[in-house]
Amino acid sequence: MNARLKKIAVVTGAGSGIGRSVALALAGAGWSVAVAGRRTGPLEETAAAAGEGADVLPVRADVSDPDDVAALFAGVREHYGRLDLLFNNAGTFGPAGVPLEDISYEAWRQVVDVNLTGSFLCAQAAFRMMKAQDPQGGRIINNGSISAHVPRPNSVAYTATKHAMTGLTKSLSLDGRPYRIACGQIDIGNAATEMTERMRSGILQANGQLAVEPVMDAADVARTVLHMAELPLEANVQFATVMATAMPYIGRG
Repeated sequence: MNARLKKIAVVTGAGSGIGRSVALALAGAGWSVAVAGRRTGPLEETAAAAGEGADVLPVRADVSDPDDVAALFAGVREHYGRLDLLFNNAGTFGPAGVPLEDISYEAWRQVVDVNLTGSFLCAQAAFRMMKAQDPQGGRIINNGSISAHVPRPNSVAYTATKHAMTGLTKSLSLDGRPYRIACGQIDIGNAATEMTERMRSGILQANGQLAVEPVMDAADVARTVLHMAELPLEANVQFATVMATAMPYIGRG
């Protein structure tokens, strides 16, 4: 692909899991990708995995830190000159298995700061770039979750932030219309990542029992994100759900 025609993406939380899979899918399709995360080492591993010839730029950034976010997008502007896509992926589940009444303020705040405030800060910075650049416009894809629809037991912080992500997505979609900024959301269920490792050994169900749940390859999620990303700005996947087929989400099981 001619470098002049390459599209530019930022992927947060790109040092592992879904973020890494999406970054690799974009790079494999010819995108230039700035991969962001809190630790430089995993980001460099993502860049190396993309292979020779791929344009992958590792940038250390904590999305919950406004200064880090500002530096991330300023660096992308300086290095590439524009931005076509933000995949808002960075997130944390928070304290696993802790009853609501025992969650500390600090633990609650950490999940909100990363999942919600971090997504807002990145979306705001991307929106500013996309609005100001020529040609104007771009796309933001937010990583929601099955938890944006139904909770798991003992997941109040994660679930609340993923419901809030849906509100962020809708507001960005509306506010971006005059500037050719499209925004969609992908809600993911049981992609095989570090976060879902406990699915393989048994996880608490709504009926109080433990059950092993099926998972899917994160690359299957990445293909869906790539499809959303490569649509013309006149078209948008507003919400997509990609899940392990047999996970206990649909129905009463």
